[in-house]
Amino acid sequence: MKQAVMTAPGEIRFEEISVPQPLPEEVLLRVRRIGVCGSDVHVYHGKHQYVTYPLIQGHEVAAEIVEAGEQVRGFSIGDKVTVQPQSYCGTCYQCTHGRYHICENLKVMGFQLPGCAREYFTVAADKLIPLPAELSPDHGALVEPVAVAVHAVGRVDSIEGMRVLVLGAGTIGNLVAQAAVAEGAANVVITDVVESRLELARGCRLANCLNASKGDLAAQVKEIFGEEGADVVFDCAGAPATIRQATDCTHKGADIVIVAVFPAEASVNLAAVQRRELRVIGTHMYQRRDFERGIELLRSAKVVLEPLITTHFDFADYPAAYRTIDEKPEQTMKVIIRVAP
Repeated sequence: MKQAVMTAPGEIRFEEISVPQPLPEEVLLRVRRIGVCGSDVHVYHGKHQYVTYPLIQGHEVAAEIVEAGEQVRGFSIGDKVTVQPQSYCGTCYQCTHGRYHICENLKVMGFQLPGCAREYFTVAADKLIPLPAELSPDHGALVEPVAVAVHAVGRVDSIEGMRVLVLGAGTIGNLVAQAAVAEGAANVVITDVVESRLELARGCRLANCLNASKGDLAAQVKEIFGEEGADVVFDCAGAPATIRQATDCTHKGADIVIVAVFPAEASVNLAAVQRRELRVIGTHMYQRRDFERGIELLRSAKVVLEPLITTHFDFADYPAAYRTIDEKPEQTMKVIIRVAP
């Protein structure tokens, strides 16, 4: 079997190795699709501070079970699955208080652990998330970013009936906006500075799409929401300008959820946060229930994925996927790697 190893930033080498054998509590998976996400691109550029090279990337995956260890129950050969890619200790303060997704010793496939950029790999059966038969392999690989969005929306006490502003219409911003609509937000506005992303958002049934580079964004938002502005803001862009926009576009007592991975320290108007009693909330990864809820939203078509998929590459062309993302950043949303039919 082949595996893709990133030996250094920007360098991917294919290796031929033996197909691994599952331990009693593991399954052997045949990989069908891999999604490339923004964090993967950071690794490719050498800008991810929590990885070392060489490493095997890949944490968004659709696969099928081809062999199961003798202790595995509840799964059968041929089952379609995705994988919850976190490894956590189970004993730290966060784990013992139900927050294993922010474990003090957290490791993630494709970053601190070998990922799924392989034709086959083994994984503990308790990391498997069953995929419904009607979900395509492409969509199965994108359950993970949907889980990111579901978890982010769930960081607010209740999104139902809220006026929601999403800053950034990339893949995660688009999915956060869709998840907010699905969970009962009264009105959702999504912004970007790239018109093609806003057009794509409209194709995902997001009606209120604003170009933040055209005019006063706060004024545009208040035209839609009223003078009070947004009840909740999700910053999915991670730029100095957006964190300022977040405080400008809200009313007193509003929530600001930081979804994006900021590349550097950002300047926040803490005087406004204090004086207006804003809540700034972090969100990181997901738990199993977020995967399960994400699958429910996909099955009910409350979240749509097809418009987000820009390009497919065969496994042998893995490096070309990164080159395309670099060369056409404004035209590229979600890139899928085809490993098997």
